[in-house]
Amino acid sequence: MDKQFEEQLNAAMELFKKRDYENALEEFKKLLELDNKNAHLYNNIGLCLAHLGQNSQAEEYYKKAIFLDDKLVETYINIADIYYKENRLWDAIETLQGAIALVPDNVALRHYLGRIYIEDKRYDDAIDALDSVLELAPKNYDANWDLGMVYFELGDYDSAIANFEEVLNYIEDNELIFYQTALAYEANDELDKAISNLLKSIAVNDKFPLGYKRLGMLFMARGDLQDAKEYYEEYVKFDIPQEEKEKIEKILERLS
Repeated sequence: MDKQFEEQLNAAMELFKKRDYENALEEFKKLLELDNKNAHLYNNIGLCLAHLGQNSQAEEYYKKAIFLDDKLVETYINIADIYYKENRLWDAIETLQGAIALVPDNVALRHYLGRIYIEDKRYDDAIDALDSVLELAPKNYDANWDLGMVYFELGDYDSAIANFEEVLNYIEDNELIFYQTALAYEANDELDKAISNLLKSIAVNDKFPLGYKRLGMLFMARGDLQDAKEYYEEYVKFDIPQEEKEKIEKILERLS
């Protein structure tokens, strides 16, 4: 790569990073005139076109990139993303399956395939794909999260909990993870552990209304009415819909 080409490429990439996709597109096309066998340029042009809403043209450029380099992982993901957004799930699945056959050790391809399977409600296939991600990358907690959500959807709460707890080995400052883990424990009839995770969720973020509401519900279910009252009182202080507020106020009246 000569110096002038490199400088032009860097300038095009800067335009892309600034989300100036029209000018970035023009610059990448100029570079393509200098190197029309560069798969990365075709991929970058495809990205610009996709961001500009020109999906059909983007797809054409992505296919040219793949023709030139059939192991260019990012292009398979980009073209699958177009198919996903257009609800062409089977096309996305076929694209990713073909890519995995060529690049079997790539985690990103397998993970995205797992997520497309989830979207298509092919949960068994999703589990297989996400398990394969964890075989290649055991510390990929995003895969654990997705697996947890699949198992939760299937009603396998033990497996859901195991995966959510694995995520918590890496992330301890996210209220939503504690909340979802609590929901899994609740569904598994482990109220004490559910409450413990809800308390952690509001310890991480004391402005998290869902945690307060769920705590009120679980303390009430457990018969701890004073604790239920305390958390419901905190919940109604949040900016929640009036109908919801009136419903909780009626509960508070009964608890008083």
